Amino acid sequence: MAEEVPSKMAVAEVENNQVDAGTIDAEKDISKLAAAAADGHGDVALALFATIGEIGEEIDPEEEKRLVRKIDRLLLPLCAVSYIFFFIDKTTLSYAAVFGIQTDLNMHGTDYSWLSSLFYFGFLVWALPANLLLQRLPVAKYLGINIMLWGILLMAQAACQNFASLAALRVLGGAVEAVADPAFMLITSMWYTRREQPVKIGLWYTAVGLGVACGGLLGYGIGQIRGRLASWRYEFLIIGACCTVWGLVICLVLPDNPVAKPTPTSRWLFQLTDRERRLAVERLRDNQTGIENKTFKPRQMLEAVLDYKTYFFFMIAFCQAVVNGGTTNFGTLIIKGFGFDTLDTTLMQIPYGAFIFLVILLGVFINDRLPPNNRCFVLAAFILPTLVGAFGLHFVPDDRRIGRLICYLLTGSLNASFVLLLSLQTANIAGHTKKVTTSALLFLGYCAGNIAGPFFYKTSQSPTYPLGIWSMIVVLIIEIGVVITLRFLLSTENRRRDRAQGIDQTHHHERRDLDITAFEDMTDKENLNFRYIY
Repeated sequence: MAEEVPSKMAVAEVENNQVDAGTIDAEKDISKLAAAAADGHGDVALALFATIGEIGEEIDPEEEKRLVRKIDRLLLPLCAVSYIFFFIDKTTLSYAAVFGIQTDLNMHGTDYSWLSSLFYFGFLVWALPANLLLQRLPVAKYLGINIMLWGILLMAQAACQNFASLAALRVLGGAVEAVADPAFMLITSMWYTRREQPVKIGLWYTAVGLGVACGGLLGYGIGQIRGRLASWRYEFLIIGACCTVWGLVICLVLPDNPVAKPTPTSRWLFQLTDRERRLAVERLRDNQTGIENKTFKPRQMLEAVLDYKTYFFFMIAFCQAVVNGGTTNFGTLIIKGFGFDTLDTTLMQIPYGAFIFLVILLGVFINDRLPPNNRCFVLAAFILPTLVGAFGLHFVPDDRRIGRLICYLLTGSLNASFVLLLSLQTANIAGHTKKVTTSALLFLGYCAGNIAGPFFYKTSQSPTYPLGIWSMIVVLIIEIGVVITLRFLLSTENRRRDRAQGIDQTHHHERRDLDITAFEDMTDKENLNFRYIY
């Protein structure tokens, strides 16, 4: 049967991303959609397909498994090592603290707390511009250049002679690191299904644990250096140099998206055939979130700002970061207060990192094995050990050193819940401009929490920091309530959409409906085929 030509009105509606599910029949030609992708109206994925029939082709499960393994072998190590540097970079100040930076730079009062927070002021100011640039620029190249800048700024901190110079570099360091988490999340959403995303995010986020452990080993090793410089200066120089080299590797090796062909420098390591590139995109059809779109759409940005989900993500990230701001910057000082000497304190970060590594793997494993839509419950469950640990740090007597150390280790379980928060955001927001805007606002909450967190840890209350511990307890209880409320709202919206489309929850949606909306760069609100994961 001859293919029907879409009407001018239908094409215009498609190009403006206003087509409802089922408006255009699955057999009609979508060459106009591919042209729209080239003009920026549609998703870049459309450029790989000539007709809708091609978008809906069946995928052999074994072929898909081979493709996913091939993608994993490149993306997961690159993201994980990047995240190790990302975390070590942020915690270098914590190790510098136990090696005497406060004395050497003549810090007093809340100076150290300000250094901890100023990093996130830079992050806060640049979070939205960084995310918008992620949409406009090649993701991998932009990320790699920023990693190189992390390293350069970190090495520059070794030359600081006073609080003011170090404070300025901390602000700049926070600004260039604002791209990190959003870039990793965007990369994950480009390559993996919504079902796979918690596991994949969990696998590269386990690098937090490795970063803590490696940071402890590096801190111990660097502490043995007996050179002309103070130990903390070597810490900044060595870690900064390694970070700079790694940023160059990311620029040369990491692909920008599944559609992009490999660069000459990466072709020898990772190259997808034309069919593999098409399958890499096709298998994401059910996500209904698209791959990438380089056109900034103000209406999507406005929708993100007005969407209640954005503020739930903001609040959850804020609560998480209040805890993180304390444990990241004062963790070594808390452990030192248990009676360990300087070098043993750095070594104590190794079991803490190992616990974080294992608890993240456990979290994503449990979430993957449970029936769909238990993600919020799992997120809340992994907040509980941190809450127990915080109560323990407050109530376990000071002379029970091992007991207090175990309570501190339990606070690492919060990292598993943060992984699930990231996967909730990537899975539940569609429309490329809306995705990067929501991601920016989530990390504004993350910044605000990390700015506030250190100020609950008063120098006068060292080493037990009762106010800081109580701040953890309060925000964790609030976070659990926010997570459960979000789950209720998302499940209610799914049921409303099922009723509106006359679909029983036990039935699958029609394939042609999913095909036409999969790569239209529609937001989750515009696309009635979209179903939330909770």
